[in-house]
Parts: sequence; structure tokens; C-alpha cells
Amino acid sequence: MNKNALNKILFSAVIVLYWFSLYTYVPILAPFAESIGASHKVVGLILVSYGFTQVLLRLPLGILSDALGRRKIFVISGLLFSLSSSLGMWYYSSPLMLLIFRGLAGVAATTWVCYTVLFSRFFAEQDSVKAIGYINALNFLGQLTALLAGGTIAQYFGQRATFIIGACAGAVGFLLGLAVTDNREISEQRITVKELLNVVIEKTLLSVSILAILVQFIIFSNTFGFTPAFAEKIGANDFQLGLLSAAFLLPGIITSALSSTVFERFLGERNCISSGFLALAVYSFATPFCTSMGGLMFTQAIGGLGWGLTFPRLMGLSIKTVEDNKRATAMGFFQGSYGLGIFIGPVLVGLISDSWGLKMGYLFAASLGVIGIICSRMMSEESSQTFREANSKNN
Repeated sequence: MNKNALNKILFSAVIVLYWFSLYTYVPILAPFAESIGASHKVVGLILVSYGFTQVLLRLPLGILSDALGRRKIFVISGLLFSLSSSLGMWYYSSPLMLLIFRGLAGVAATTWVCYTVLFSRFFAEQDSVKAIGYINALNFLGQLTALLAGGTIAQYFGQRATFIIGACAGAVGFLLGLAVTDNREISEQRITVKELLNVVIEKTLLSVSILAILVQFIIFSNTFGFTPAFAEKIGANDFQLGLLSAAFLLPGIITSALSSTVFERFLGERNCISSGFLALAVYSFATPFCTSMGGLMFTQAIGGLGWGLTFPRLMGLSIKTVEDNKRATAMGFFQGSYGLGIFIGPVLVGLISDSWGLKMGYLFAASLGVIGIICSRMMSEESSQTFREANSKNN
């Protein structure tokens, strides 16, 4: 086995452990916070702190990583932050400390910028989108196993035990991460911050970032937003609520891994993205009309399929035409941008639902899927032309 193949395998394990460490305690975080005296408002702040730090830090981290020309140091730092976050939430029993250490988990998640860029370096440049599909499948695999394990561990060993398991995963990931090669090319030309900031106004990057905001808006107002509450209204028990995430994540893992090979081969880049938005629109539209858990899980599977067709491709396109020494900046902007969808989605759908009912909130999310179809048809042609022009210049 050559060194590059070994690095792919080793880094794949690190990625799974990284996300496992960040998601093991997620199923119990809100009820745990309430059990130690947090009000509903404080629980909301604790949950939001994870995403808030990411929106603030991802672009600056990308710029710093590109300026230094290093990725690995940020990868292993992310695992240390995750380890510290889990231990802090386990040790301290106050809402304030839970808020602080959950925010620290957001700092850990910020380093995902460097994970995606470093992983793509183990693939040929023309396979960067394929690499992003693989890494997103690993992302979902880590989250899925963590959510299932976390619920089971909390059931038999108590809620606090999930923090210890998360810390252990972070520690193992850190040790394995030390053996990963940085795999970077050292450029003789010094890159300036001004040059890096110019990356964020690149047309394709702006286009895919807007589409990614729509994707995250739809998903975080649905599966990771109001759907669990809707499921309880139609009679779901705690175990079935856990299965909802699995119903979404499993198709997402499979589709993400195959999006740049099987699906693109048969559908093409433009049709992959627009088909994904179509699935997301159907998923949002159908959810509030479900009357059984079987039907609801089926709609979640459609949503996972849509995510797998759209999101990895958008992430891959965000760096596809960007020079290697500027990719972390592009990825930082992309990831920071889609964080807005994570914030805005649940808030806006919540406001709509309070005024006109939950069904209208889902229908609004479905309408954004339709907008995504239209915009992706326009963007895909434009990005393909940009990529062809970039290739012709390089050749």
C-alpha cells in the first residue's frame, strides 16, 4: 500500500472520529441542560452557540490556514477542542459552563474547513468534487453512529456518559491525526491577505454558497428542526425519534459517496444538483401531510437523497477552480455562508408557523427548494463554463 492510500484510510478514520466526538451527546444535550436548571431561553442559547462560533470563525480560519500553508495543525487542534469541550460539559454542572463548552465545540467544528481541503489533496485535482463526496459521506457516517451510540449509552449509563464517550473519540482521533501527512505544496510566492480576500468575490463561489444556504435552510428547519416535534404529535416514541435521523442520514451517506461517480455519470452535474433540490422540495412539501411514522421516515429518506445529490457537489464546486493555496479561504467562506441557513431556517420557519401554522412553514421551505431548482440550472451552466475557461488557461 502506497503512502497516499494509507493517508486516505487513516484520515478517513480521523474524520469519522472527529464527527463522532462532536455528535455523541447531541440527542441528550437539550434535556441535560434543562436537568441542570437551564431555562428554555438558555437552552436555545446553548444550542445556537455551536453554530454561532462557526459563522464567525470559519472564514478567518481559512484565510489563516492559506496564509500559513498548513492544514494538519488545525485538524488536530479541532480534535483537541472537541476533547476539551466534551470533558468540560461532563465535569461542570452549570448552564453557563455548558454554554461556554458547547461554544468550544463550535470552535472544533470550525476546523472542518481544513479537513475538507486536506482530504482533497490526497486526490488528483480533477477529482476534487469526488473527494468532497467521500468526505461528506464520512461526515454523515460519524454523525449517524454517534447519534445512535449516544442514545443507547444515555439509556443504559446515564446522560453524562455520552460526554465521556465523545471525549474518548476525540482523544483517539487526535492520536491518529498525528500520523496523517500534511501533504502540502510549498509555494515560493508569498500570498497576501488581500489576494485571499479576493477569492470570496469569485462568481462560482458566491453562487454555490447561496445554494448551500438554501439547502441548509430546508434541512435545519425540517429534520434537524421541527420534524421531531411534528413526529411526536402523530405518536412517535423516543426510539422512533432516533430513527428519524437515521432515515435521513443513511440515504445521504450512500448518495454522497456516489454523487460524483454513479449519479453524475448518468445525470450530469447540472441535473444532479437540480434533482437534489427537487427531492428537497418534495421532502418539505410532503412532511406535514404525513399521518404515520412510516410515511414520515420515507419523506426523511427523500430528504437525505436530496442532500446527498446537492451538498457535496456544491462544496466541491466551491474549491474546484480555486488555486490550492487559496482553497481554505474559499472553503471557509462557503462553510461560513451556509451557517446562515442553519440559523435563519428554524427561526423564520418558526415565525411563519406561529402566525399561519406549521404546515405553512414547511410549504415555505418547499418553495425554497423550487427556487433552488431554478437557480441551480442557471448556476451549473455558469460554473461548468468557468471550469472550462480555467482549464484552458492552465493548459
